[in-house]
Amino acid sequence: MAGGHRLLLENARQVVMVCGRGERFLARDALRSLAVLEGASLVVGTDGLIKAIGPADAIQKMFSEETFEERIDCSGKCILPGLVDAHTHPVWAGERVHEFAMKLAGATYMDIHQAGGGINFTVEHTRQASEEELFCSFQERLQRMMRAGTTLVECKSGYGLNLETELKMLRVIERARRQLPIGISATYCGAHSVPKGKTAPEAADEIINSHLPKLKELGRSGEIHVDNIDVFCEKGVFDLSSTRRILQSGKEMGLQINFHGDELHPMKAAELGAELGAQAISHLEEVSDEGIVAMAMARCSAVLLPTTAYMLRLKQPRARKMLDEGVIVALGSDFNPNAYCFSMPVVMHLACVNMRMSMPEALAAATINAAYALGKSDTHGSLEVGKQGDLIIINSSRWEHLIYQFGGHHELIEYVVAKGKVIYKK
Repeated sequence: MAGGHRLLLENARQVVMVCGRGERFLARDALRSLAVLEGASLVVGTDGLIKAIGPADAIQKMFSEETFEERIDCSGKCILPGLVDAHTHPVWAGERVHEFAMKLAGATYMDIHQAGGGINFTVEHTRQASEEELFCSFQERLQRMMRAGTTLVECKSGYGLNLETELKMLRVIERARRQLPIGISATYCGAHSVPKGKTAPEAADEIINSHLPKLKELGRSGEIHVDNIDVFCEKGVFDLSSTRRILQSGKEMGLQINFHGDELHPMKAAELGAELGAQAISHLEEVSDEGIVAMAMARCSAVLLPTTAYMLRLKQPRARKMLDEGVIVALGSDFNPNAYCFSMPVVMHLACVNMRMSMPEALAAATINAAYALGKSDTHGSLEVGKQGDLIIINSSRWEHLIYQFGGHHELIEYVVAKGKVIYKK
């Protein structure tokens, strides 16, 4: 089988496939041990897909006549799937470092929100920023995520709240999707907050009658591609019935439901998501036992955000209860002006320590299950033949070091690869 290939990774100490049998997600007992090969090599083809994975000597024999655009000796190193960040708000202007000081002094998220800070502060600044300014800061943030090992990231709008600014944000996300090597799942989050002077039902009406039809039109013409619809379902923001209306309308135009629920108050958001066939629900610090069972039954994934619970000093989401009930648990950084963290390795560490997840559970949650939350686990989230060649190489003989070395990913990650092309080299 002579011919050219894009990349050969030779003789790795460990190749962490995560899945070995084409699983679309891992839950319950499947999380006890991940698929790992020792002394293995991996080949990515010119189409960016994985062509072979296996014992180093077998791969060497199979591909002895072949040429490769790039070969990397991985002796003593580990290869892992590229990390997937299932929840971010990365397009915005206006730093909120001053609010961090207020929070440390005892102000709550809602105290700051009601005083005109929080989302409102960011909305003002994002409305005033030009598309070019927003793109430049967004691109820089995505590059920092890539250097921390992220190769697929969910990106939300939601700091416009009016149609004009929401579309500006989505155009910025679309431009990055076309120009940058990182994979992007785009989320319309116009229901992130109720605009000043409107009630939740009024804001929902505007989204359903004005925003969504415009998105549908721009989708048809190929200008803007949106994957998911999101609503901040919360007391004092969008109530359950407004949330239901918006999500239902998004689903009817082909968007995946992926929303914020049960964060600060128990709202029965998990039950609603399970009923509507949501792909994912994020936060869930206040989820009910019934909501957990409903999500497990509906195969609706839980995107847990350890950084937010940590920084806002909220009750930790009940990850153990969810895992024991068979919920598909994923992780996200929730990168935003309120939780400034780009790093999925840090998120995995916090998940293990504060949410009592095991290291295999955390890695699955930041790879295959995060890809599932974005409806992309058929192509992303594990190292298997036929899947996209997105991976990271760490300079360590055991993969667990990526989680164990808290804040140590800068030194550990030597290469980040997307579609078989090196997009970052230390």
